Amino acid sequence: MDLSNIKMVVTDMDGTLLNSEHQVSDQFFEIFENLKSQGIIFVAASGRQYHSIIDKLDSIKNDIIVIAENGGFAMKQHTEILATPLEQQHVKDILKTLDNIPNIHPVICTKHKAYLTNKSNEFANKLAEYYTEYEIIENLSDFNSEVIKIAIYHFESSEVHIYPFVKHFEADLKVKVSGENWLDISNMNANKGYALDKLMKTYNLKSDEVMVFGDFNNDLEMLALSDFGFAMENAHPNVKEIAKYSTLSNDENGVEHILKMLVK
Repeated sequence: MDLSNIKMVVTDMDGTLLNSEHQVSDQFFEIFENLKSQGIIFVAASGRQYHSIIDKLDSIKNDIIVIAENGGFAMKQHTEILATPLEQQHVKDILKTLDNIPNIHPVICTKHKAYLTNKSNEFANKLAEYYTEYEIIENLSDFNSEVIKIAIYHFESSEVHIYPFVKHFEADLKVKVSGENWLDISNMNANKGYALDKLMKTYNLKSDEVMVFGDFNNDLEMLALSDFGFAMENAHPNVKEIAKYSTLSNDENGVEHILKMLVK
């Protein structure tokens, strides 16, 4: 495996760069300094909110690119690279459908803040891990500002208890089971692959110059763009099928394992 041409590293966060305790290892930050000194661009690509990603990578935030909200929003330092909002009618249609699904917790996601109702304190505590900037409002259907994504949480399984009720939106929108408990609905172009493709064109990078790490279905599009796509050991079977390579699990520092080879 010849990694000598790699100029950009792109990694998902939860289940990939973050361990099961939602932490980034000290080892990664040491390796990052080597990436930076070699001129390799680092991109964090996550379904998380922009501020939540930055919180995890605060010490290097001025040296990285962030793809947030599953590709619906991207920033480099204080410069917006990409924003792909939902049409207002789609927002209304989605929320109307969600009203009829039991035991779910919808979240309206904008560029810099998330909005939810006070239906469940337990969910609000869970949300705080992924959305550090959020506000509780009385009724989501009254929200009328720009929406980047609607995220829906189920405490047992998003694939089983949410997806069957919303899969009909796939004709016009991107519907992604983005984690064991999360499902995201966004603009058709709001995915990590679309955002990464834009970055690759901006920096004039080819598929053999980009390394990508992922673990879940919301990583499929970006993994398909790279000749060096790595599935985590803990990845969804769909990810293992599309990724050209594999690495250790997120709890075994699988990203760092490969990045050590790269910086050498």
